[in-house]
Amino acid sequence: MKNRDIYPQSQGFMNSRLSLLTSTIALSVSIGSISFSIPKADAALLVGNTRGDNVVIYDDAGNFRGDFIAPGAGGLLDPDDLTFGPDGNLYVSSGSGSSGEILRYNGKTGAFIDMFATGGLIRPYGSAFGPDGKLYVSSFLTDQILRFDGKTGAFLDVFASAKEIPSSDRKSGQLNGPNDLLFTGDGRLLVTTQGSVAIADPTKPGSFKADFSGGFASQILSYDLSTGQSSVFVDQPTPSPDSFGFVSFLGLATNPQGDLFASDFANDIRRYDLSSGAAKQTISTNYTGVVPSTSFIGNLTFDPNGTLYSVGFDQTTNQGAILRYDGFSGAPLPSAGNSSAIYVPTNKALKRPIGITYTAIKIPESEAVVGTVAIGLLSGLLLKRRDRASSAIE
Repeated sequence: MKNRDIYPQSQGFMNSRLSLLTSTIALSVSIGSISFSIPKADAALLVGNTRGDNVVIYDDAGNFRGDFIAPGAGGLLDPDDLTFGPDGNLYVSSGSGSSGEILRYNGKTGAFIDMFATGGLIRPYGSAFGPDGKLYVSSFLTDQILRFDGKTGAFLDVFASAKEIPSSDRKSGQLNGPNDLLFTGDGRLLVTTQGSVAIADPTKPGSFKADFSGGFASQILSYDLSTGQSSVFVDQPTPSPDSFGFVSFLGLATNPQGDLFASDFANDIRRYDLSSGAAKQTISTNYTGVVPSTSFIGNLTFDPNGTLYSVGFDQTTNQGAILRYDGFSGAPLPSAGNSSAIYVPTNKALKRPIGITYTAIKIPESEAVVGTVAIGLLSGLLLKRRDRASSAIE
């Protein structure tokens, strides 16, 4: 009697389970269709993590899209500068106090291609392809700019150097701690210097470190490509009121109007006339809201619309954020829900970021996003069917 009393309810429950299975299969097919129909997103920014040994990607809505170059891929170490070459591939500076190389990756997929250039480099920072087709690289811990064949990566020569000048004889206006490189339309090479001298590191045999004890100015130098002669294009400005009282020029970029923008590692972005070097504007980068700012600033990049992007990181945690500005007015352009110039808030995916560049490649919707949508839909249906089945038994 007991079994007979349960049977009609059990049969209803089994029917509900069969219905649920049918619906689940149908939903799986629908989800498959959804995943294939989601359009590709415009990938906007690549960011180099010097403490993650990787390059990450953010789409044009500021969403994190994972690794573009996986940690350590191809031997990647402390990536600093990101440069797209004439061949469309991505060239990344990599190295330590005792090593240095320019690694080449597929510009669309991030796949490692080869160690493109290495001879004589120690902790390379900036790199740029010149109008002569050669690759110029600043070797930070040898105080030199080296040239390589732009197609083969073979070492060619030393374009500029202060290496042979003893520390006691160094002066401001020399190649003291070269950083970023930028070629102008009229054929000049601009170089930021941090005001340091490369010296042997007594604690690490075979390694070098930057010595700032000489008190040399951080400047932007201009080189004549035909003669190799240099001059001071922009002298050290007054330190940012939000900084710890020093200046350290880092990144260089130009906007569509032809103005020169330079980031100061110690805080602020400064705008100059590209012809004369005259100061035109100072843009605050203190997104922390405290003085002195706990954040340091990395490189710069513009998108085709003239929007300016930079990266910063909290020196106490090394976690970074992406900043956005109107490249014409310099006004901050925070994303929805954020203040100051914060486009991507501080997060763990950005690990002491320095390098940043815009790219127009497209990437498909991440599997995580599709999976989340699928799980949400399936969970909702399961709950609904379970409730119906329970009601039938009760």
